[in-house]
Amino acid sequence: MSPFQLTRTLPEDATGADLRADVRRGLARTPKALPPKWFYDGRGSELFEEITRLPEYYPTRAEREILAERAGEIAAATGARTLVELGSGSSEKTRFLLDALTGLRSYVPVDVSESALRGAAEGLLAERPGLDVHALIADFTREVELPGTPGPRLVAFLGGTIGNLLPAERAAFLGMVRGLMSPGDALLLGTDLVKDEEVLVRAYDDAAGVTAAFNKNLLSVLARELGSDADPDDFDHVAVWDREQEWIEMRLRARKALTVKIRELDLVVPFEAGEELRTEVSAKFRQEGVRRELAAAGLEPVRWWTDAAGRFALSLATAR
Repeated sequence: MSPFQLTRTLPEDATGADLRADVRRGLARTPKALPPKWFYDGRGSELFEEITRLPEYYPTRAEREILAERAGEIAAATGARTLVELGSGSSEKTRFLLDALTGLRSYVPVDVSESALRGAAEGLLAERPGLDVHALIADFTREVELPGTPGPRLVAFLGGTIGNLLPAERAAFLGMVRGLMSPGDALLLGTDLVKDEEVLVRAYDDAAGVTAAFNKNLLSVLARELGSDADPDDFDHVAVWDREQEWIEMRLRARKALTVKIRELDLVVPFEAGEELRTEVSAKFRQEGVRRELAAAGLEPVRWWTDAAGRFALSLATAR
């Protein structure tokens, strides 16, 4: 058997159909909103990699610190023979787990991007020729069907990405993950933690303007994919801390009254001056809240680790 297999579970046109549906629905509602997954075309992914290196953006460094220090404990607690990573991307941080899981047989990266999966697998197999990689082109916000791999399995969902889901979406997602797990399997979940408002806002509104460019890149995606005529210069990047919901919202705020035409959808979208389009929610968590959401999904929290500064957490939960 080849050490690399690729299985597509998304139809070839699924991404385009999802984008059209999200734009029709999101730009017709009040307030206007689009999901953050549409940031990540090639340029958006490059900008996000740049964001992770900014001094203001701490989550990537904090999570990497935990993985570097605790990967051995995670491996000992799980004894995983298969590592499943949801939203794997470049699989860069995953290497800490791959090194620590000495009994690992299989790695199952799950991502919507075939190019990201192939690129990551090529690098991993060059470093670890004995590893079996079975990549899935799939959307982790939908039902995922895993290939047959040896257990126990460790399902990893890193980067604080769960914070991009609204509460009902998080509950559905965690329920889906629980459905993937058998007795003895575990979930490793990355969550950004509630902290000083100024620190949070700076992480999403950096002085160099990289996050602003990342946010506005959404408009470039709409122009290329759907023929939108929205001009990024007509919008300001905004990052706001919602104290009640305990999440950051990224928005695009119209500088003047304008009308956006989206040719491929035969859609005309008016914006009043100052009207905002929400492009991302990034929820921040407290330990008791994470434990409560895991338990509600039928998962038993067993370990909790943070970086030295207490900015970010990894939690380990097992199937009940």
